[in-house]
Amino acid sequence: MIHEVEGDILLSKAQAIAHGVAPLDPMSQGLAKALHEKYPSMHKDFHHWCHQKRPKPGEAWMWGGPGGFRVINLLTQDGGYEHGAKPSKATVGNVNHALRALKKIIEKEHIESLALPRLATGVGGLDWGEVYPLIETQLGDVDIPIYLYTLYHPDQQARES
Repeated sequence: MIHEVEGDILLSKAQAIAHGVAPLDPMSQGLAKALHEKYPSMHKDFHHWCHQKRPKPGEAWMWGGPGGFRVINLLTQDGGYEHGAKPSKATVGNVNHALRALKKIIEKEHIESLALPRLATGVGGLDWGEVYPLIETQLGDVDIPIYLYTLYHPDQQARES
């Protein structure tokens, strides 16, 4: 069940937060930066996983934090493997595949609730009108609360119900 909310996703009470990144993303902008700063070990573990697996866009990787909290990194962008290379923009295809991977993680790991930003529309550069239908198609039938943060209000907790 998708619930559109407004507020600060970092204050979400959901068990997991999913967001878009590139392989070996420096996580220096947007939500990725905030998650990197809040959970530096997540960033380190993500880079370790990328070096080991060399994942492709469209895949997803989950990090387990304190108290059962999870961050799910959705590979919505290309790039990052060459030293100093900047990630490219997201693609609709990568987002669609990453959302499929997210759905599998939700089911396999028994995620009970999820917070999701306006995926791939900030740093990723996609139009929300292209991304929102993908979220509805891939996650609309998932039987957990999915809090879709459509508008960011810093330091304001959303009404998740």
